[in-house]
Amino acid sequence: MHSLPLFHRIAGERVVVVGSGGMAAAKARLVERAGGIVCAETEAHHAKLAFVALEDERAAEAAALRLKRAGLLVNVADRPELCDFTLPSILDREPVLVAISTGGASAGLAKHLRLRLEGLIPQSIGGLASGLSAMREKLRARWPDGDMRRSALDRALEEGGPLDVLQAESASHIDAWIEFGTAEDQPAIFEFILTSDDPEDLTLKQARLLGRADTVLHDPAIPEAILVRARADAQRQPLLGDEPTSGLTVILRRSI
Repeated sequence: MHSLPLFHRIAGERVVVVGSGGMAAAKARLVERAGGIVCAETEAHHAKLAFVALEDERAAEAAALRLKRAGLLVNVADRPELCDFTLPSILDREPVLVAISTGGASAGLAKHLRLRLEGLIPQSIGGLASGLSAMREKLRARWPDGDMRRSALDRALEEGGPLDVLQAESASHIDAWIEFGTAEDQPAIFEFILTSDDPEDLTLKQARLLGRADTVLHDPAIPEAILVRARADAQRQPLLGDEPTSGLTVILRRSI
């Protein structure tokens, strides 16, 4: 990963915006939409974040250096090499936020990926998230063990599950699922033999299980482009022997 994705809460916090015109106005609107208070550079001592939206490259670089010396994290429009953080393209399904980033390489590409997702992700997914949050204590009571609770959620939220994330009516099924849903009682192990180094050649089942896996054991020659399809926090290690496994484990081997 080129960056560590974070969601920064700025409600009620001052955020510096340096610049004028449409580019600066867009940054200010984004700050205000998230509950932040837009302020000038003169108030930088009260802020932790800053946006610099200046067309003049030298002026933008100078402003960024001043703000960084004051201890702020800075984003400079169209200058990714000067940025401490970058802005993703945002799909808002309150309280669900989907952020798409290219690390500053192409804001247009991120935008069009977001537009494609707009047509796939139902508006009701926000209700599903809120419903699961409201049922947190019931979930803990139903499945006291954290691994079993996560396994039950995975099975419910996956494609075709009772709480399928892309089905508009899933939020209305939460109560019934908590009462009658099940979790995997035993660790699950899936082994795949890959015939290609291209991640686009993964089958739907392989990609889905790789994205859910707690542990990925792999031949050392499996390329990073495939391994990054696993969860970012999944344990990944070369396949050397009979390693102990727990939770959902995916084993990747090469046919070559």
